[in-house]
Amino acid sequence: MARSAVMNFMKQQGFTQEPLDRAALRFRGLQFQPTIVGSMMLVGILTQSPAIFLLVSALLWLNVLLPAANPFEHLYNRVVARPRGRPLLTKAPGPRRFAQGMAATFMLAAGLTLREGWTAASYAFQGLIAVAFAALLFGRFCLGAYIYHLLKGNVAFANGTCPWSDSA
Repeated sequence: MARSAVMNFMKQQGFTQEPLDRAALRFRGLQFQPTIVGSMMLVGILTQSPAIFLLVSALLWLNVLLPAANPFEHLYNRVVARPRGRPLLTKAPGPRRFAQGMAATFMLAAGLTLREGWTAASYAFQGLIAVAFAALLFGRFCLGAYIYHLLKGNVAFANGTCPWSDSA
């Protein structure tokens, strides 16, 4: 795992800087939720089930509106972090919650358009979701957090958190 990509991802998500070994452990923990949500998204795409997209959207909105109640973080802390002595996941900072809100919105749009029979529109939303999750899981780049920083006017910071940036 490239040092700068992990450190940049952690900055992008809104976490304070910590030693690389601890950041790498936290990074793995932060990938727990997108791995599960991404898998559910794939099932939704393969089955074309609006219910799956709507369920995932609801879970993500829960995370945004009540970050302390995030079921993915609670599950990770209980099943993975505590038994293995890894850092516990805490309430998501603003950039991470914004990214979850973006994902929730796109999941909601994919589910509703699919339910209404607007296939082309649903495919467009599903495609955008798939690209964003691929960038997150395989490229260590969170589009939602990146957009958060851009909207806040922190263009240089946002660009400095890209996985290919050496600013870590």
